[in-house]
Amino acid sequence: MGESWLSVLLTAALTTMIMMTVTKADSSPTPSLSTIVRDDIVDSKRAAIEEALDVIEAASTGSLGEVCVTAEGFKSLPADVALDPRRYDMARQKADMTAMVLRNLGAAEAMRRNALLDALTKSLLVSVDDAVEARVIALNASTGTVITTVWLKRSPGSVGEPSKVESHAVQLGSQPDPSLPWFENAGSSAGLRSPKFMQSPPIESYRGWWTIPYFSCKTRRWLISYSVNVKPPDVRPGVREFISIDIDISGLEVNQCDTPTQNHNDEFEAASSNQIAFFKGTHKCHTDTTQCVYQGPSSRVNQNGVGAGWTKGAYMCKCRQGFYSIRHHPMGFEGILVEAAWKEMRKNKSDSYEKVFLCLRCAPGCARCKGPEPCLATYNWPFRISLLAVSIFCAFGTIVLVAYMYQHRKLKVFKVASPIFLSITLLGCALMYLEMAAIFPVLDMYSCIATKWTRHMGFCVSYTALLMKTWRVSLTYRVKSAHKVKLTDKQLLQWMVPILLVMLIYLGTWTVSAPPYAEVIADNHDLKFYQCSYNWWDHSLAIGEILFLAWGIKVCYNVRNAESLFNEARLISYAIYNIAAVNITMIAIHLFIFPRAGPDIKYLLGFLRTQLSTSVTVFLVFGPKVIRVLRGQGDQWDSRARARGVTASFSLNGIGLVPEETTDLYQENEELKEEIQKLAARIEFMKIVHMEMHNRHIKPKLGGYFSAHGHGHGHPSAGQSPIAKSSTASFILKTAVERGAPAAAAAAVEDSTFPSGSLHRARRSEMLREKKAEREREREKERNKEQEKSRSSGEKV
Repeated sequence: MGESWLSVLLTAALTTMIMMTVTKADSSPTPSLSTIVRDDIVDSKRAAIEEALDVIEAASTGSLGEVCVTAEGFKSLPADVALDPRRYDMARQKADMTAMVLRNLGAAEAMRRNALLDALTKSLLVSVDDAVEARVIALNASTGTVITTVWLKRSPGSVGEPSKVESHAVQLGSQPDPSLPWFENAGSSAGLRSPKFMQSPPIESYRGWWTIPYFSCKTRRWLISYSVNVKPPDVRPGVREFISIDIDISGLEVNQCDTPTQNHNDEFEAASSNQIAFFKGTHKCHTDTTQCVYQGPSSRVNQNGVGAGWTKGAYMCKCRQGFYSIRHHPMGFEGILVEAAWKEMRKNKSDSYEKVFLCLRCAPGCARCKGPEPCLATYNWPFRISLLAVSIFCAFGTIVLVAYMYQHRKLKVFKVASPIFLSITLLGCALMYLEMAAIFPVLDMYSCIATKWTRHMGFCVSYTALLMKTWRVSLTYRVKSAHKVKLTDKQLLQWMVPILLVMLIYLGTWTVSAPPYAEVIADNHDLKFYQCSYNWWDHSLAIGEILFLAWGIKVCYNVRNAESLFNEARLISYAIYNIAAVNITMIAIHLFIFPRAGPDIKYLLGFLRTQLSTSVTVFLVFGPKVIRVLRGQGDQWDSRARARGVTASFSLNGIGLVPEETTDLYQENEELKEEIQKLAARIEFMKIVHMEMHNRHIKPKLGGYFSAHGHGHGHPSAGQSPIAKSSTASFILKTAVERGAPAAAAAAVEDSTFPSGSLHRARRSEMLREKKAEREREREKERNKEQEKSRSSGEKV
């Protein structure tokens, strides 16, 4: 039992595997029957189209040959060619009505009244505008021979009265030729179902049948006929009638171009209503590089007298936008030549269709072109990368300089210059360096936004920080009272924030409402490239920055004579002058010297502007400070400024300003000592002067002030003479030094008492050297005495 069950299971498993294998094999990509049938239909239709086009070409060129030599002189299009007959529905209705009249009247009665038959035929012909011929044929129902015929014709365009056709293909007593395109024997074809006739629309029912379009060699016209077989009212053998009317369709047009899928308008609808839809999309243009443009007949006939609309290749293959012709055909390739080349290619006679009648793509960036010449300016990427590398290195260097300054922030050279504003200045410079990264690639909207932000925001940050430092010097320099002006960094930051806030709001509004975009401009060689757009947003901001620069220049001019530690005020003024000069110069170069420069030249100009303005600012403001730190002098006061009486209080931090929140006791102690020494020297000087002046009992010292001018005290003008001032200055300096005052305090006392004391700096230096030499001699004497004592003590031992 178990074995049978296992064998059944194994058999089922093998069967399932075999079925899966067969299914997989059947699911291989082999064409189905429906696909094969569909391809056959497409191929047959394509063959019918090409055959019809060949017939049209032969008719238009007069090369039908033996077809027109035969008796009938007709050439029909292939049976698959369809023409919508509903445009001639009025002619069909009138032909059907005539057939009904004849049927109700009876064939025998109509034959007895030939005048009535002529009148019906004439009325049918005249009532249809495009009808050129109409015929009513009475046939013997049993033998099919012609009993009577009424055949009328008229000139095209409804001109003139109809006339009878005496010589025609249907003669009395003979059977009509079955090769006639409009005739079919009702006995051999029930209901006139023949390849000569087109199928009726599926939702309509006609009494007769429309023929396939055919060409008449005799009349040189393209015609379509509507034929109706008039059935007798009874089934007895007798007479039956046949009605046929020919419609001139030479005015139709064979448009082989594609039907537009959009932009349909009234003008297009009016033009396409006269075109045969069957031939749409049968052109031979390369659709990927060229487009078909239909060439209308313009109400003309061709050289063979055939309607100009019935022409094969009545189009031009024009290059699409962004492509150009190899043979430089500005108007495109003629459709007749393209059709001939395509036929030769199908017969393997020539490959000109693939090589000559083809358009090539234009160079990148060219909307239209005439050849392979470039339309876009080339970018020298190695050159741009080198400039970008320098800019990135400079931006990184400014960040390193911020860290370096923070590390040495307690040194006097950085401490008295407000490290906060120095850091803000460096961050603004780093932003301006990053502008070169924003304009490095091919510009688009996002890179243009980054360009505007880095350029203007970086300028605002760095320039405002420098200007605030200079503005503080200007305010403290103009103070004439004895009170200290306290301008802390916090106060300056409160002034600086509104300026930066205005710039942030402006740039933010600009970016949100009307962001800058990349527009295409041309250089001197008409090569196109992308450049950020300029509009009233740029112009307004430029005017504001120019006014800002003008204010900064005015502030720098006001502090041109101000003294500061480490000469920082003057260096910042030079930096502001340089920023203004560089920006104005670069604007002039862009507008007047290189208005149509290429992308690399513009990138170079941007690099030069950044380096000349930003790098020079960094070197002027931070270079001397870093050099002093590297030399080990960063924590020493500026000796030249100290000699001129500039204390630590009178710095870029302002008179009486404490640069940090916590008081520097060492600095305050040094300042107090200096002030006390000045006051002591002045008091000592006044004591000596009041004691010796106008006192005859005190004899002046030899070489002193009163010995040199002993006889000049009685004259008031003697003290105002240059000689008196010189002697007085020397006396002041000598007395102050003898009393123990430092040289800087003595010089300050002399300068404040006698402004002309600066004329005697050489004398002061000489006196200081003499004093120093005298001290050295005293030290030498003391050393000699110590040596003698040591010798004497040794001898005693």
